[in-house]
Amino acid sequence: MILSKDPIRKSPRIKNMSTILFLAEDDPLISRMYERAFHASGFDLKMAIDGEVAITILKSMNPKPTIALLDVMMPKKSGYDVLRAMKEDPTLKSIPVILLTNLAGQQDAEKGLELGAVLYLVKSQYSPKEIVDKVKEISAGYSRTDGVPEVKVGVKNIEDKKDKPKS
Repeated sequence: MILSKDPIRKSPRIKNMSTILFLAEDDPLISRMYERAFHASGFDLKMAIDGEVAITILKSMNPKPTIALLDVMMPKKSGYDVLRAMKEDPTLKSIPVILLTNLAGQQDAEKGLELGAVLYLVKSQYSPKEIVDKVKEISAGYSRTDGVPEVKVGVKNIEDKKDKPKS
């Protein structure tokens, strides 16, 4: 199967979608996996494959997305760079950002949260359905007039699962 290298992809519209998401992810297979998961849950989704295109799309979107999911490691500009640019732009700064990455280090997570992300998730620790559920939780507490919601943030601890007996 040949995957599109088009840097700007807009998912097909599905009727009655109320939550608009933005996903910046450079891996086409991961992009399509999340695209399917979000569409199955009724989300409208716009996507970009690198950080520069992400910033351009975010600035041009009307209405603005309810939530942005950013991969940290992307070509041209990292997810951290996109997050910085969003927090400096008055039209984008109130959009909650989830960093969705393969970087599992505590320092990486702390950096993302200090820059203003509401959540830092390591892709390998969450299924697409769990990611969709996290987005639903955040979007339920989000109001454009109230600004960024209060969200408890953390990185899933794999050791916790090992210690718990299976039922």
